[in-house]
Amino acid sequence: MNQPMQPAAARILRALCAGFALTVAGVAAGQQYPAKVVRVIVPFAPGGGSDITARQVSAKLSEELGQQFVVDNRGGAAGLIGMELTAKSAPDGYTIMMMSGSFAATSATKKPAFDPINNIIPLAEFGITPFVLTVHPSLPVKTTRDLIALARAKPGGLTYASSGVGGLTHMATELLLNMTKTKMVHVPYKSTGAAMADILSGQAPIIVGSLLPVVPHLKTGKLRALGVTTAKRWYSLPDVPTVGEAVPGYEVELWFGAMAPRGVPQPIIDRLNGAINKALQSADMKKNLETQGMTATGGTPQRFGDRIRREYDRWLKVVKDSGIKPE
Repeated sequence: MNQPMQPAAARILRALCAGFALTVAGVAAGQQYPAKVVRVIVPFAPGGGSDITARQVSAKLSEELGQQFVVDNRGGAAGLIGMELTAKSAPDGYTIMMMSGSFAATSATKKPAFDPINNIIPLAEFGITPFVLTVHPSLPVKTTRDLIALARAKPGGLTYASSGVGGLTHMATELLLNMTKTKMVHVPYKSTGAAMADILSGQAPIIVGSLLPVVPHLKTGKLRALGVTTAKRWYSLPDVPTVGEAVPGYEVELWFGAMAPRGVPQPIIDRLNGAINKALQSADMKKNLETQGMTATGGTPQRFGDRIRREYDRWLKVVKDSGIKPE
């Protein structure tokens, strides 16, 4: 005679059945995804590095997955507006965000009304590019060591520009100042592009700037490159040393990648990650990124997430050491 099932055993069985049903549903969703247009939030204005890269990757995803990936620029507040919109979107894979390394810096230097580090998850990294320690030719320095020596001789007497308080160019410069125990006056702008007029005039003669905006002026001699911020010399500026050659241990990479709201089913994460990695291996995508001075990277969500958390912890320390007041 069959014994009636005990209440605890019945609860366990129901939980197992529910878990199995969710797993099956998740796998099915991953196989069917995407079944409609995917919104791609870019937390910056059109025309910048994040926007250009997002449009290139979105076009490849549209080809690969058979649905349109449509860019939606939501600039403002150093990326926070687009980041918050992403965090609060439905975790169904139909809203994703394409972001730059500003994500970790903004998370560390602002006071968002949400937790970006734990409520926005990594999908895949696209690629990396350096910043360039750049000066106006009127400044009597030709190397990073020269600049450090001048800053020590004139504490607080030099001015540097950035793309805004708490932005990555600000954080990268403050990291350099902390590591060399030097001081300069910070002049924030709304973007590197907005700062360029004063940099070119010598009013704010120093910037750790993004590659794309500064390279044309390096070629004409209107600006001088002292060093790239990556660990190794960069292929598009082979004669420019790394900052780390003068300041051992200094390294800042500008990355670009895709993210999503927490809770997206794993099969959809896997499908997006696989499609992005496949796109990055295509010859035309590699060429497009190289034209922007970027090297394709790709990889797993876990690898990308590890980078974000390391950078977040580093920028928190820079904020503390520099006395920057989170906004």
